[in-house]
Amino acid sequence: MESSKTGRRPGTPQTKEAILDAAVASFVQSGYAATTIRGVARAADVDPALVMHFFGSKDGLFDAALREAMPVRELSTVLAGDVSSLGARLTRRYLEVWESPETGPRIRAVVGSIASTPAAAQIMRDFVGGELAAPLAKSLPCDQPEHRAILAAAQLIGMAFARYLLAVEPIASMTVDELVIFVAPSVQRYLTGDLG
Repeated sequence: MESSKTGRRPGTPQTKEAILDAAVASFVQSGYAATTIRGVARAADVDPALVMHFFGSKDGLFDAALREAMPVRELSTVLAGDVSSLGARLTRRYLEVWESPETGPRIRAVVGSIASTPAAAQIMRDFVGGELAAPLAKSLPCDQPEHRAILAAAQLIGMAFARYLLAVEPIASMTVDELVIFVAPSVQRYLTGDLG
């Protein structure tokens, strides 16, 4: 005789994905401060202990949501190739990730949460330094690669904040092609040019 299954779903990869989706939705709607482990668990129809099992803490959940939102692998594909055109490739790919209907809304929501609490800001700092700037620095055959990588990252992050979070004009209305034309030379100078 088969017993009927009751209770909340067990911890499977699909469950982990459902928890992450619920967390991203909560960060989108409520921000970092108002998102809770219990609320995410309720939305994903799991026990809060399962959220803790997969992610360890609210900060771990936010870190996972940030990594899910910001597809680092897609950005890193541009690192191979001629370094003299890396600025244009990196700028274009970065904008494409923000523009994508799949990744863009998640990035905007998760990154938008960093202003609400120091913990979220620290996670973002660690992410930018470790996941974005460090691989970029390793690809640069120039002096001061760490400085160059973080300056280029800051240029791109600033542009994204102005365009996607603050909607500053005329940056918000420019096409991707226009932004590449205007921004990529500055990114390229940070990567390979004279830093003065």
